Amino acid sequence: MERRAHRRQAGFTYIGLIVFVTIIGLVGAATLKVGALLQRAEAENELLAIGAEFSAALASYAQATPAGQPQQPTSLEALLRDPRFPTPRRHLRRIFVDPITGRAEWGLVRATEGGPIIGVHSLSQFQPLKIANFDARFVNFDRKRHLSEWRFTANGQGPAATAGTPGQGAGPEVTMFPPPPQPAVPVAAPVEEQAVLREVVPPSAPETLPAEEGEEAEEETPPETTEPASVPTQSGV
Repeated sequence: MERRAHRRQAGFTYIGLIVFVTIIGLVGAATLKVGALLQRAEAENELLAIGAEFSAALASYAQATPAGQPQQPTSLEALLRDPRFPTPRRHLRRIFVDPITGRAEWGLVRATEGGPIIGVHSLSQFQPLKIANFDARFVNFDRKRHLSEWRFTANGQGPAATAGTPGQGAGPEVTMFPPPPQPAVPVAAPVEEQAVLREVVPPSAPETLPAEEGEEAEEETPPETTEPASVPTQSGV
């Protein structure tokens, strides 16, 4: 009996140990997964910061363009030392390492095949963790399927056109309040109507006002009515 009880106790201990090891393994895996996600999120934030450096360098290159020279570089090395000036002029400190791929290799965005560089992007095909709430510098970055679709250009907008830019018809302007009413502008009557008015209305009519005529009539009426009334009374006497 004692041996059976000891075996049962050992069996329960073994099962408990297996359950404990399983729980520890699940917790460890979850911790590793969370750690990997946090590391990816940090790498994506670093990618955005590096992309902003490339955008600023491309904008600086375009703003410093001498007359008659192209405004976009033909290689990233031109950002390190601008070949358009006799003295060294730097728009970028160094060719940064892509924090996602771990290599100093970048995809180049060109306006035409073999043309000048207008932007850069990561070569990673990972799905980004960040899909919304980007900084105002990063336009058209929302809901991208791959990190390689984050395009860093001089204007920070990428190749996709935005509303109101050339190439897209902007919608009608909508205002919250209607415009104030404009005062009515008097319109001159046609020549024929003016002639009719001259014939109907005599020129002397506007000179006398109705109120003045009424006042004169009231003043003149009493003397005319009182004189005929006094004559019969005197004759009767």
